[in-house]
Amino acid sequence: MEKEIHTLASTEKNNTSISRKTFLSRTGKFVAVGAIGSLVLTNADTNDAFAQTTNPKKALSPPAKIPAQPQEPIVLEAWKSDVDQKESQVPTPFPPDQRIGYAIVGLGHLSLQEILPALNTCKKSKLAALVSGSPEKMKKVAAQYGIKPESCYSYETYDQIKNNKEVDVIYIVLPNGLHKEYTIRGAKTGKHILCEKPMANTSEECREMIDACNKAGVKLMIAYRIQYQPHNRKLRELIQKKEFGPAKFIEASNCQSSANPEHWRHKKALAGGGALPDIGLYCLNTIRFVLGEEPTEVFAYQYSTPNNPLFKEVEEMISWQMRFPSGVVANCATNYNVHESRRYRVLCEKGWLNIEKAFAYKGQKLNSAKASGKLELNEEIGLAETNQFAVEIDHFSDCILKNTKPFTPGEEGLQDHILMEAIYQSAKENKPVKIQAASSITANIHGPEPDLDS
Repeated sequence: MEKEIHTLASTEKNNTSISRKTFLSRTGKFVAVGAIGSLVLTNADTNDAFAQTTNPKKALSPPAKIPAQPQEPIVLEAWKSDVDQKESQVPTPFPPDQRIGYAIVGLGHLSLQEILPALNTCKKSKLAALVSGSPEKMKKVAAQYGIKPESCYSYETYDQIKNNKEVDVIYIVLPNGLHKEYTIRGAKTGKHILCEKPMANTSEECREMIDACNKAGVKLMIAYRIQYQPHNRKLRELIQKKEFGPAKFIEASNCQSSANPEHWRHKKALAGGGALPDIGLYCLNTIRFVLGEEPTEVFAYQYSTPNNPLFKEVEEMISWQMRFPSGVVANCATNYNVHESRRYRVLCEKGWLNIEKAFAYKGQKLNSAKASGKLELNEEIGLAETNQFAVEIDHFSDCILKNTKPFTPGEEGLQDHILMEAIYQSAKENKPVKIQAASSITANIHGPEPDLDS
């Protein structure tokens, strides 16, 4: 072998025009390694020696901890110091055949822009079927997301989902006035129900939906994504631990502008109301969530600009106050005809907490202020964003896998409707309306706290 190498090297020296291809063809099983002017040749028999010489193991990280259970995360070696923000644990998605399958009912703005993309990021959930009144739209969406034609349903064939073994959950993303019908029909198929908020048009419809799901033995969850969002959950934690002293007063507003009078949100039969059930609901539900209390009294004012075609059937603006047993008063407002603003602030004895873009799909900022001697300490509490839709969907999947009650079940949606009806009544009568604090609805509404890191 040494003679063959020497001969080839001599030929190369005397014939500078030899090509790399020719060189490799002549060496056969040999491999050239190195830069021009420093030629090293080796073959398969010398691999071990080569590995020892270069010692590539030195470039490897320490071995990871691989847990025995498939849904426990792989634990990688630590590399950040304690002065930096800790990383999230390694994602541990379920294999596709073990994920909970969802049928999405309604392919409007929310489904196409948020929910379908979110399902692609879920760990325990997957898209399994589509329901739409537009065959052309559904065909295109099915092709985009890999849904089989036999898993695409019209509103007329919706009930046939009962025969689809790949579907575990029906997620209803329809106008509010259709929630009751499709929840009850869906429950009869034996599938669990995830329903967008507001839950329905009236508290009576909510009760019918809860009864239908209980009778069918299926779970019902209302999609209150804010209750699974990290900034809002952190504020709740700080308030309930009294890190800033007892909460005393809350200011909350959720406002946006609309321009299409023909949109279903401006039709009372489909929407149930205007700004209050659509976006004002976020103020109402989030305050109940962060305080862990139910209001005992509401007082409201309502207004719509005369002759504005947007508000022939539904209200433009409504403001209201809520009084809680602890003495906290919440001042809330919602408006359908102003520049977008989504925020709330909790004022406490020793400081305050504020979230900008609190009810938006992303971009939340949690700030606080607290006195320290002659100083006021202002802090932004940095938290990693999550996909709110993916987190709430995976929570429901977790409830199904573990057979537990959802954190935001149907009773949560019912309580909001009881309160919204009292707000409308107060605005109409121009006087405060008392709320029954000790009703069976308000007792033990929530299921177990969600494990949002799993």
